[in-house]
This record gives sequence, structure tokens and C-alpha cells, in this order.
Amino acid sequence: MRLSTGTKLLVSSCLAVVASTQGQPDARGKTPFDYVNPLIGTTNGGHVFPGATLPFGMAKAGADTFGGENQGGFSSDSSPIYGFSHMHDSGTGGSASLGNFPIFAQAGCPNDDINACKYFKTARMSPRINETVHARPGYFDITLQSGVRTEMTVTNHTALYRFTFPETPSTENTTLSPHFLVELTDLPDTRSEGNITVYPDNGRITGGGKFSPSFGVGTYQSYFCLDFDGASIRDAGVWTNTRASNQAQSLKIKPGDSRQSPSLNPAGGWAQFEKPAKGNQMLARVGMSFVSEAQACANAEREVPDVNFDGLVEAAESAWKDKFSVITLNDGGVSDVLLKAFWSGVYRSMISPQDYTGENPFWNDGEPYYDSYYCIWDSFRSIHPLLTILDPHSQTLMIRSLLSIYKHEGFLPDCRMSLCKGNTQGGSNADIVLVDAYLKNITAGIDWALAYEAVVHDAEVEPADWNIEGRGGLASWKTLGYIPTDNLDLDGVGLDTRSISRTVEYAYNDFTIATLARALGHADDAAKYLARSGNWKNMFNPAQTSFLNGTDTGFTGFLQPRFMNGTFGFQDPIYCSPLQNFTACYLNPGGGETYEGPVWLYTFFVPGDMSALIDTLGGSDEFVKRLDWLHESGILYVGDEQAFLNLFLYHYVGRPGKSAERAHQYIPSQFNDTVSGIPGNDDSGAMGSFEALVMMGLYPNAGQDVYFITPPFFESVSITNQQTGNTATIRNINFDPSYKNIYIQSATLNGEPYTKNWITHSFYLEGGVLELTLGPQESAWGTRPEDVPPSLGPFGNMTTSADVDARWMW
Repeated sequence: MRLSTGTKLLVSSCLAVVASTQGQPDARGKTPFDYVNPLIGTTNGGHVFPGATLPFGMAKAGADTFGGENQGGFSSDSSPIYGFSHMHDSGTGGSASLGNFPIFAQAGCPNDDINACKYFKTARMSPRINETVHARPGYFDITLQSGVRTEMTVTNHTALYRFTFPETPSTENTTLSPHFLVELTDLPDTRSEGNITVYPDNGRITGGGKFSPSFGVGTYQSYFCLDFDGASIRDAGVWTNTRASNQAQSLKIKPGDSRQSPSLNPAGGWAQFEKPAKGNQMLARVGMSFVSEAQACANAEREVPDVNFDGLVEAAESAWKDKFSVITLNDGGVSDVLLKAFWSGVYRSMISPQDYTGENPFWNDGEPYYDSYYCIWDSFRSIHPLLTILDPHSQTLMIRSLLSIYKHEGFLPDCRMSLCKGNTQGGSNADIVLVDAYLKNITAGIDWALAYEAVVHDAEVEPADWNIEGRGGLASWKTLGYIPTDNLDLDGVGLDTRSISRTVEYAYNDFTIATLARALGHADDAAKYLARSGNWKNMFNPAQTSFLNGTDTGFTGFLQPRFMNGTFGFQDPIYCSPLQNFTACYLNPGGGETYEGPVWLYTFFVPGDMSALIDTLGGSDEFVKRLDWLHESGILYVGDEQAFLNLFLYHYVGRPGKSAERAHQYIPSQFNDTVSGIPGNDDSGAMGSFEALVMMGLYPNAGQDVYFITPPFFESVSITNQQTGNTATIRNINFDPSYKNIYIQSATLNGEPYTKNWITHSFYLEGGVLELTLGPQESAWGTRPEDVPPSLGPFGNMTTSADVDARWMW
């Protein structure tokens, strides 16, 4: 059914926003919304989706490039555009994702012959006109060299496109008669089944297909419902390969079909219209669903019942402004580069995970359902902690969704996308997300007994395939206290690599489980898991040295592979770093004993017991020397998430000023406002949330109630808590926008002297003012043993709750 021509706008309940002050203009006349640039990270491996989306929305309308870095659909390079699709993921490190059922508009067909229009991707694709790409939250706009301009916006499940056609088409012998096609494919061309139906009386096109996820296993079904408005229908039909027909109105592709390969034998539907009645413009509304074509149509009709493109843009902008409104900055005169980097980072942290509630065809238990966790290995470190601060309501829904997945799938996900199980990169890191939420008062509607059951299940039960959930090698983990390089695993199967990184991650997973066990009164479990959290030390070889280009780095003692008989193997501590075989350690056979990073990096990963690590590495002075080498040698790649925490480990040896130095080392050199302005793929907002947290001044140690205090990059930052309504302010005294004064000289909390170099989440819940007096050199502030963040110290033997209480220094 074609859309009506009325102007009334019905904003769906999903778009309704809470009345709030949505950001007053600053001294430059700009609001937070004005500083957001969705194009940051759309080249240089960022893989950011820059198109139109709502916060955590399912519909994500964007332009899709042919070739290049199109994991998020669009890339800010010279690659041509072959279509516009309606769902995307952002920042993925795997293959291109989603991009189902792209549509493409041509101003007309030469000689009015439908078979003279272009159907194959490589034939129809068109370069963009330079300087015509415009993106802001909730809106995207691009003009192709064909002269067709495409604007887009969204509701939760529906994309709305506005096409403006040239009066005189650029193709010879062509008069204006808009021709639209839709293709049964996705970005990575994984379609294995498909169907499409066109309705010649009004131009509606519906269909569906079966596709593969980009970083997981299995397949998923997706459906669409496409309607047009603005001109009378002329003709409609289907097409396959390079030919179109109006003699058939439906098409099915089944396994074994000659059109099985969407890249070699594409197929879809088309509709052609008379000249548009007004301004050479037409609208295309695309409802999406994972349940059925009928639900896709229902979504579109409910969310966009009437034509009001500009009204939808305004509603989307309002939704984003509401999200930004919890933050108030006094920027202190810093550059626009930093303001754009900060607000764009906040924006990207709220693109995913995506709210698919009501769109899960496998179960409906009344709980929220979120998807596109790319991946929790990435997101536990910064995305979820930032959401806990800025949007605890959404974080609560995500926690409930994780528990719903556990109930129905048997394990918490470590990665999940497109309703499919994703690849596990290391530990069972949803454990960290759950415990972090518990410690920070994320409670509404959450069954914490079920959550405890889920994390214990991760720790005790090995799945049949631990490539996609849970942990592998649990028998060795429980008996040997590490994951052997040559592990004999009789309980499950998985990729037998990453023994070092999996060991340190399992150890921290168990640390967080011990934390939750203690809080919920399971004292014996707390003792068991706390003891197991010390297993990292079983892979530490105190005699291992490290050389770079034949020269001894001067440091001895590193994590190393270890065999089942207890002897150590060898992996060069620099291997899998920018200094040596950078890309060797991925999810590939023979990929090394660390994941996406070197032994040098993973030797620092003991977040639960840093005092023991510091002692193991030779004490505070030696620890600082090691950290300095990590940051100054070029071995640390901050474009991968396991690098993040290393900026702040100086806090544990009473050197918070050096943490501040490292923050300014990477921002804005690696995180800025350019299209290549992040150092690695964004991983659904991990890079964005990291830069936002660093610039806010309190960086979390995820899984613990600990925030490291460093000066914000602005004169002051205030956060209003959704749960309590209280406002927490971090204010710099002697702030210098050239950043000569980055060292804290003294601090007060609500007017009282504050000497600890860390703070808890109660600051955000209760509100208050943390005032930091700055200077140009390190001071004695935060340097005493009693000022550093909590740590467990040497473990010894812990078998009872009394042992736990004796060791827990919190």
C-alpha cells in the first residue's frame, strides 16, 4: 500500500523521549548534538556505520559501498555506491555485516526499456559526488554522479528514504520515470534462500531471505516490506542476473537453485513510476523484521503511518539529544577537535547493542532482547561501564537480555549477532559485565540468583563447542591451574590456541565470580573462585627474557606457554605486536598463544590482583619501567581493547600523574575528529566509549567498583544519574586548554580533602563535586600505599570464608 500524502507524524512509543533540557548552546553557539560527526572512523579500519539510527535501534539506514572497507556499509573513500540498506552493524572486526535487501534508484531506463536499466551491482553502482555526504545523528544524505540524491532517517524498525531525482537524467535517451530495484542479498553476499513478491497495483514489494552472520555460526532469516510514495505506479516485476520482467510478480530461491550465488546470479524485484508529482521527490519506506514479512509491514505501518520525512528526522534528533542531555561540559576553551572526538565517541557508544525486543523468532519470555554484541570481549571494558554511567536504564535491559539468552541457549554469550552465536575470543566475559552491573546498582527487574547461576555455569561446565560459548579446557583449568598449550580436552572442542590469553582471562572471570559470590553470601564459592583467580601466575616464567632486534630489552619474567607436564614452551614476548608479526594472533589455526596482542601486553593483565603482579614483576620501580617501555617502544597498539587498561595501571604504584600523561599521549593523536580518527575498528563503540571515558576523567576497571581519577580533558564534566537524579561533577582548578597542567596537586570531594587516586560508583549515584587542583608537575597526591586502588595481594591458600575475608582488602 502506498503511503498517504498527509503530513501528520505519529512518533512510535520507541521514539518517545523524556522531557529534558537537551543541551543549551555553548559559547560557540553549539550544542552537543552539533559536535557529533558520524563519519569519524569510516576509513583506516574503523568500520564505523555512519548512517541514520536511533539509540540502540534495529533499523540502521545507510549507503553501501562496493569493495573497500564496507563492514559498516559505507566507507569514506572512493568506492562507488551500489545500494542503500536498512540494517547494519558498526565497527565490526569480522566480515561485512547485515546490509540486507539493498534498494537502488535510477532516474529512468534508456528508451523507456526496463532491460536497459542496470541490475547487476557492478553495472548499477555509481560514484558519489564529492562533498555531498552529510551525516548527523538520525540522518544521512548523499548524492551520486547519476544526479540522484538520497536522504534517510529511521524509526526503531523502519527506514525512510527521500529520493530527489534530476529533471533531466544523466543517461542518454532517458526521461524522468523513477525506477527502483531491491536485491535479495546482504553486504557479504551470504544469501542461501530468498523470496520476493511485487504488487503492481501500488508498487509494494515484500520478501525475505536466509543469511549468515559475520562473526559467528548458523544462519538467520530476515524480512522486509517496501512501500513508495510521491508518484503513480507504472509497472513492476522481478529481475534476475541482468534481466527484468513484468510477466512475473514473485520469485523464490531455494538451496541448489541456479541463482544460489547472489554475487554471480543476483535477483530481486523492481517498480517503476511516473514522474513524481512534487519536486521530483519520492519516498521509500522499508519495514524490517526477523519474524515475518507481515511483521515487517506492521512495523512500518505502525511507526511511519504518514509521510513526514522531516518530522521523523526531528524525532530522531530529539532522541539523541535526550541521550546527550545527561552530560554537561564546561569545555574551558579546548579545541573543536576534542569536542567533536568526545561527543562522537559518546554517540558511537549508543549505536549498539541493538534492541531487537519483539523480533526474536525463537522465544518471547517477556524479557528484553538485545543483539549485535560485537563482542563482549571488546565491550566489557568500556561500552557497558560507560552505559552504566550515562544510561543505566538501557544497561539494565541489556543485562536482562543476557540472562534471557542464558535461559534459552544454555550459556551466556560472549558474542552474538543476527540471532546467532558468535565466536568466543577469550574468556566468558559476560561474567564481568554482570558483576560490574551488580556492583553499580543495576538492579531493576534483574534476577541475581539466575545471574549467579549463569556465571557459575560458565566456570564449571564446558560446552560441546567452546568456540562459540563458555570456556574450553576446564578439566585442566581445575586440576593444573592453567590452560596448557598441548591440552588434552575430552569434554569439548574448540580452537586450541590462545592458551596464555585464555588463562589470564579465565582468571579474571573467576575473580569477578568470587566478587559476586561474596556479595550474595556464597562464602565457599567465593574462596574457590578467588583462589582460581590466581591461576595467571602458573604461566609466569620468571626466567624468560625479551629481545628486540637482537637487543635485550632489559626485562626478565613474562607469561609463557606451558605444557601439560609443567614445562614451559616459548612465544617471543614481542610476537603479535606492531614490532613483530602484528596480525599473526587471530582466530586461526596456529594463531599463537595470545589473542590480538603480544605476551608483553598480556603479562600486565591481572586486574583483580595488581599488587601481586607488581611484586612478581620486581616491585614498583621496575613495574613503572616496564609500563613506560610498553607505551614508548611502539609495542602497544591502542586500537585493540585489551590495551585500554594499561594507560591507568600506574595508579596501582602511586603514579596517577603518569596515567594522565598516557591519556594525553593517545588523545588526540590516535582519537580525533577525522574520518580516520580512531586507531582500530570501533567494535560497536568500544573505541568511542574508551575515548569518552578517558576524556571524562574517571576510567573504570570493569568488573570492580573502581574508577581511576585523572583530570578531565575539559574544565568540568557533570553527569546526571538517571536512577537517582543526582549530579556528579568533576571540576579542574587551574585548567589549561593547552594541557600543561595535567597533574593533580590536591583534590577535594564535596569540600573535604580527598587523597585516594580512585573513587567508587557511589559518586555517580549520590552526586557531589570532585574538585582537582592541577599543576605542571607530578605531586605527592595519590601516591601513598593507602591511596592506591584495592588489590588482593599474595594469595596463599584460601579454602574458607575466613580466608576470603582475611585476603579481601576492599
